[in-house]
Amino acid sequence: MRIIMKKVKVTKRAALQLTKGYPLITSQDLINEADQLVAGWVRFTDPQGNYLGTGYLGKQNKGCGWLLSQNQEELIDQDFFCDLFAKAVVQRQQIDNQLTTAYRLFNGEGDGLGGVTVDVYDTFALFTWYNTTIYQQRDIIIAALLAEAPFISGAYEKNRFDLAGLPESQHIYGAEAATPLLVKENGVTFATYLDDGMMTGIFLDQKDVRGRLVDGLALGLNVLNTFSYTGAFSVAAAMGGAASTVSVDLAKRSLAKTKEMFEINGLSLDNNKIVVMDVFEYFNYAKRKKMSFDMIILDPPSFARSKKRNFSVAQNYGDLVEDIAGLLVTKGILIASTNAANVSFDKYRNMVETALRNQGRAFKRMETHRLPADFVINPHFKEGNYLKVLIYEVI
Repeated sequence: MRIIMKKVKVTKRAALQLTKGYPLITSQDLINEADQLVAGWVRFTDPQGNYLGTGYLGKQNKGCGWLLSQNQEELIDQDFFCDLFAKAVVQRQQIDNQLTTAYRLFNGEGDGLGGVTVDVYDTFALFTWYNTTIYQQRDIIIAALLAEAPFISGAYEKNRFDLAGLPESQHIYGAEAATPLLVKENGVTFATYLDDGMMTGIFLDQKDVRGRLVDGLALGLNVLNTFSYTGAFSVAAAMGGAASTVSVDLAKRSLAKTKEMFEINGLSLDNNKIVVMDVFEYFNYAKRKKMSFDMIILDPPSFARSKKRNFSVAQNYGDLVEDIAGLLVTKGILIASTNAANVSFDKYRNMVETALRNQGRAFKRMETHRLPADFVINPHFKEGNYLKVLIYEVI
């Protein structure tokens, strides 16, 4: 029985993008804006009605729909999802499960299905859904993953959209994870919580950068880790031989969370300080005390708000770099990082380097990092490679 799908016309410009494999649909792409409300799978066509691809519409923070297939004979069913997950599992086989047990198993549009990601924490899957349309297909999607990843013993979900009565985080299948669930990354142990709001305790996209710290990038150095969250960078640096670390975050819960991370790795807090303070106020405090650091890690959220100021990477990252430039010793190392997808790599690099020049600091870029290999990127969707990490020696 052939399934009849609603046809949705897109603009000439959008049609050209879809033909090239660009997967994201925006409201501006639709000739009839009311089509945003269409449920289920749809067939996208050009203004003349010629088939472009099959996908769906579902409003989310990023766009309002996704292209899934350019084969008009292909059904979007459980077999379709099984095929996507089977390929994703094979692609992650290079991960050394003796050293790393937390990673991205399925990266949304990068693996062929925009609107959902799946992370693995030990033997547990964590689904993150980004819109109601894909969430309505959750049963067959979950069944497809379990069929192709039999090592999964239980599953959780996080919902990044608003739907009355739906919790933002919950257990959905099989065994329940320990609290905390201890996972490994580059041989370092991290405490994670799969059913505690939107966060788990570690951002998996920073795996490669933490790996460099574990491998000795901070060996013998005094490290300042700002916007430290649960202190994952600090722990990685300490495990890699840092002389000392200072972790600074405004959130009160960061104290207990960071302390836990150090303790489960058998690390003393004597040389690893945890400070609950507005990061900008800490900069002023450190300047008054004439403190200096061999390495400073700047990884702020894309947007942050405190009682005294608002911060956005797009507008204020350069100011942040200028604030810390005087705290960095000669030949110190700056790790500048952002996950702001709305800031291009070139703009971001220019902000960082202009700020250093403004403070009279010469520099040499040592390394550049983007998303790790398990965060597979669609080559036609450059915005998907949102992570930008620049490592400098500052003179």
